[in-house]
Amino acid sequence: MGKDHIVRSYSEELRRLTTLISQMGGIAEAQVETAVRAVAKRDADLAASVIKSDERLDQYERDIDAEAIRMLALRQPMAGDLRQIVSTLKIAADLERIGDYAANIAKRAMVLAQMPAVRPASGIPRMGKLVQEIMKDVLDAYIDRDVEKAITAWRRDEELDDLYTSLFREVLTYMMEDPRNITPCTHLLFIAKNLERVGDHATNIAETIHFVVVGQSLKAARPKGDTSSFAMVRPGEGENEGEPADVRRKPDAAKQEPAAAKQEDA
Repeated sequence: MGKDHIVRSYSEELRRLTTLISQMGGIAEAQVETAVRAVAKRDADLAASVIKSDERLDQYERDIDAEAIRMLALRQPMAGDLRQIVSTLKIAADLERIGDYAANIAKRAMVLAQMPAVRPASGIPRMGKLVQEIMKDVLDAYIDRDVEKAITAWRRDEELDDLYTSLFREVLTYMMEDPRNITPCTHLLFIAKNLERVGDHATNIAETIHFVVVGQSLKAARPKGDTSSFAMVRPGEGENEGEPADVRRKPDAAKQEPAAAKQEDA
């Protein structure tokens, strides 16, 4: 933690803010873990517990906001203290959104529990495990003010994006194989997207940690591996007739050489 102040109560207030963030982060992390487990185990009761406890995160955010605003008004912090207090507002907002995504996953888990299992659901626990690892590392980095650990977790968001894109393409193919898969697979797509967004908020927190410790915003471009926006799955374009073949379209004109140009080269 930071330096102790002449006014002991001020140092205690700063430590209390850090403690509140740590507690809120632990709850958010547990919410995500439980929601993913509810999907994997097809457990509606487990999912319902996630939805019910989402209010705890909302209350934490309100408490943190009130405490931070009070300190800004009464303590008139500067430099590192100001960054620390402002950062709690940003991190609390990110953790609250993570809780919302966990609740959304839980709601869809309740629906999936009432339907026949579909094969792509096995990819959700893999995404969930990676999300939990990123969240744990980010929250540990916040407590320890460890910038290197925060940046390492920040870089892993690309790995999560790759998993999401792979699952996205698999689910699309599975939906094409049998129209009866459309409803459960649609819920899986939303669950996967929610996990991808949890990863984005965790990287937001990593960037905030960099700002708190270093005093500057992280200037490096955020690593992104999500190409699902350009993914297409078309029937009849595979090597074997009738097999779905996925065609990835990226907005990079330099990599899309016109067919006419290829003929001229030939």
